[in-house]
Amino acid sequence: MGRAVTVAACALNQWALDFEGNLERIFRSIDIAKSRGARYRLGPELEICGYGCSDHYYESDTLLHSFQVLAKLLESPATQDIICDVGMPVLHRNVRYNCRVIFLNKKILLIRPKISLANAGNYRELRWFTPWNKARHVEEYFLPRIIQEVTGQETVPFGDAVLATKDTCIGAEICEELWAPNSPHIEMGLDGVEIFTNSSGSHHVLRKAHTRVDLVNSATAKNGGIYILANQKGCDGDRLYYDGCAMISMNGETVAQGSQFSLDDVEVLVATLDLEDVRSYRAEISSRNLAASKVNPYPRVKVNFALSCSDDVAVPTCMPIQWRHHSPEEEISLGPACWLWDYLRRSKQGGFLLPLSGGIDSSATACIVYSMCHQVCLAVKNGNADVLADARKIVNDETYVPEDPREFCKRIFTTCYMASENSSQDTCNRAKLLAEQIGSYHISLNIDAAVKAIVGIFSMVTGRTPRFSVYGGSSRENLSIQNVQARIRMVLAYLFAQLTLWTRGMPGGLLVLGSANVDESLRGYLTKYDCSSADINPIGGISKTDLKNFIQYCIENFQLTALRSIMSAPPTAELEPLVDGQVAQTDEVASKVKHFFRMYSINRHKMTTLTPSYHAENYSPDDNRFDLRPFLYNTTWSWQFRCIDNQVSKLEKKEGVSLVEDVD
Repeated sequence: MGRAVTVAACALNQWALDFEGNLERIFRSIDIAKSRGARYRLGPELEICGYGCSDHYYESDTLLHSFQVLAKLLESPATQDIICDVGMPVLHRNVRYNCRVIFLNKKILLIRPKISLANAGNYRELRWFTPWNKARHVEEYFLPRIIQEVTGQETVPFGDAVLATKDTCIGAEICEELWAPNSPHIEMGLDGVEIFTNSSGSHHVLRKAHTRVDLVNSATAKNGGIYILANQKGCDGDRLYYDGCAMISMNGETVAQGSQFSLDDVEVLVATLDLEDVRSYRAEISSRNLAASKVNPYPRVKVNFALSCSDDVAVPTCMPIQWRHHSPEEEISLGPACWLWDYLRRSKQGGFLLPLSGGIDSSATACIVYSMCHQVCLAVKNGNADVLADARKIVNDETYVPEDPREFCKRIFTTCYMASENSSQDTCNRAKLLAEQIGSYHISLNIDAAVKAIVGIFSMVTGRTPRFSVYGGSSRENLSIQNVQARIRMVLAYLFAQLTLWTRGMPGGLLVLGSANVDESLRGYLTKYDCSSADINPIGGISKTDLKNFIQYCIENFQLTALRSIMSAPPTAELEPLVDGQVAQTDEVASKVKHFFRMYSINRHKMTTLTPSYHAENYSPDDNRFDLRPFLYNTTWSWQFRCIDNQVSKLEKKEGVSLVEDVD
């Protein structure tokens, strides 16, 4: 009868400008899709070059190498008898577009440019690309010679069109177009398009996955149809983690769900669906049919190919499933862990070093590394040959098999407690116990000699010796000595990161991990160039509240009992002298509006040197990447604060109470 179609959506761990690796992963996905009977294969956005090329899109080499990869795909027998939909940048009439290139049996069927570009938050697509503003318009694209030699085509259709196969009609969306209020799938569906595809470069944000799922399901709930979404996964070279979640939906219900977090470089989701279910669903919606009778038709590219077989009566089709969402604590455990693994293996380093203070933030970072070790061991157990090969390279042992997370952690993770005369025994014990429970290689050292040497140089030059406030020093003196301690720890962290493996007779160096959370960064509650300065920071986009919930999750799921005392301990930087051997410095206070903005503006300059952090929240203070704001402010905020005072006065008169509190 020719109505059961089998389609594939891919989630690929592509890497910006890794053309050889990207090509290999695309080929693997095509092979898997064909082996499972798929006749249409959809890949992520800009998968040939990798989504995160950024200003490399300006370079003609990026476009050249993308066409070279496309030529390899076109000429390969692996791409025969399956419609392949791949993403790459294309220059058309001297204008650069973000495109889908759809081909079959060495012939390009259509180049479809992106219509709605993502240009908010982390996205800067308008910097590199131009949107296609000619609705339902197609032009001739003159192919480069390298492609002409393979396809025998001189020109191909370029523009806003759909594919008409022998059995159905297929229309493409690209990432942001699903999120736009006037998504193309609306009128495509009214014009008879039955299968919608969406190739995405959508990154992880805590609590975001359900929004993407709802958008996909709602796309076909009103209008009927099949919706296929492919997405990039992994760290492709910067702060973002693309979280997969490939999915296939029909008539408003999910029928296939891909993983959100995994160490698999290639994941292929395949579903077989009945086109008659789409047609009968639409036939019952009279309002949809009335609108369809007035729609402006799309140009159709005829394709002499079918996604179904003529004899498909006994072919089983997929049924609706319930989407399983991760809790925020699970997202923190898995997302940054996968991001760390990609960064570690692609940077070709020997592991991580973390200054472990015994507080919540550094402990949460340690738990994420421990979670990464769990994921590596689980992937190897499940037969992931790529993860096994990477693990062996990292530990420099061709026969090694990571089976126990604690044992693997010992090999690749070094924790370091850096005590001073102001440190308490409690924090030292908490750090040591957590290190024992996760299995890290733990070092305890004392920084007093280095601090005294630095202060001694200043005293020798100036003849003055700064003192802590408790010993009669001014606030300037007090802060300067605290900052020396904090910055010495950063210097020592990098020294031990470079040489710890050398002392253990092992090759390579370690990546230094930072552990400043997003709240501290927003308020500037950190010393510039202290241990917040590191190579990467897995918790820099996560709030303190979420981190505390994550710590509780780790207590329950990883049985890390050492975290209980860390959760109950008062927060402190331990940079001032102890009182009777106990912590006297507990710095974190509730912020009022004025106090927050005053501290934010005073400390904004620190964001210019902020360690690259995993992006997890839409209020990230990441300077010049996500949060574009000045770093030199008039910190009195005179006009703004006067407006606040006026509003408070009005409220006081209305309520008859005083609402003013001292915030200084």
